[in-house]
Amino acid sequence: MANFIPAEAASCEIRASNSRFIAHLAPVDSVVQAKAFIASIRHAMPDASHHVYAYVIGHGATTTLGMSDDGEPSGTAGRPALAVLNGSGLGDAVVVVTRYFGGTLLGTGGLVHAYGDAVREVLLITARVEKIARQQCVLVMSYAQYDGVKRTLAQYDHRIDDEQFAADVTMTVTLRVADVGTIQHTLIEQTAGQIEII
Repeated sequence: MANFIPAEAASCEIRASNSRFIAHLAPVDSVVQAKAFIASIRHAMPDASHHVYAYVIGHGATTTLGMSDDGEPSGTAGRPALAVLNGSGLGDAVVVVTRYFGGTLLGTGGLVHAYGDAVREVLLITARVEKIARQQCVLVMSYAQYDGVKRTLAQYDHRIDDEQFAADVTMTVTLRVADVGTIQHTLIEQTAGQIEII
């Protein structure tokens, strides 16, 4: 089953009885990153009445959830925001719904709908990408093997993170986990076992 994450940050605004609800959604890899994003929104909008948040880190059985009502009546803000975010199928995501009070009390039901609707709206405009598990490897090879190794890597989804040229060439690459075994086998065959893969 595919794991989807937000492709990039997104934001939108809705209104309910003169109150403004501004939803900001972003991809994050950890609770620490989620809290940093929440803090950045608080800092950017210090005059707002509330900064309600929800986050889903990970996918499936390894999911960490978090939320806050941020001063709204208990269960009327963070819980509906989290329910919508968690139900969206996205992982590694945080949403902050900032409320600017418009002078009219919305009541429990009104708050639940407004916060849930704000998250639904930002999810509608959020592009999704599949999260692909990746692994970093270090390849140590001779100069004579370098071009052949690069040609082999070019056949796969990869990123060269670092190259060092000394007595040998040391290349740090990030590969899809699903490709690591095949690439290792190919490189070992190609170099007659002379490449070192760490």
